[in-house]
Amino acid sequence: MPGLLRGVARTAVIAGTATSVSNRVSRRQAGRWAAKEQQQQAYAAPPPQQAYAAPPPQQAYAAPPADSMDDKLAQLKQLGELKAQGLLTEAEFEVQKRRILG
Repeated sequence: MPGLLRGVARTAVIAGTATSVSNRVSRRQAGRWAAKEQQQQAYAAPPPQQAYAAPPPQQAYAAPPADSMDDKLAQLKQLGELKAQGLLTEAEFEVQKRRILG
């Protein structure tokens, strides 16, 4: 029995040592890779700025022909609210106002 116990103990010590060495080597290698990656990022040129295409121009709201003055006033009031909210620029407002007034 003592021979068997000695063999098991020896195997345990060897396995523990191998595991410890393997973990230490893995940590050192990971550290080297991380340092190398940081070094490459430090010396690498910054990524080129992506050029964003301007959004396509929005189609102006085409008001249907209004027969009565009340309809025209309601449409002008709506346009005024859109402009006040910042949804329409001054130029867009003027174009739509001309369309409504004919």
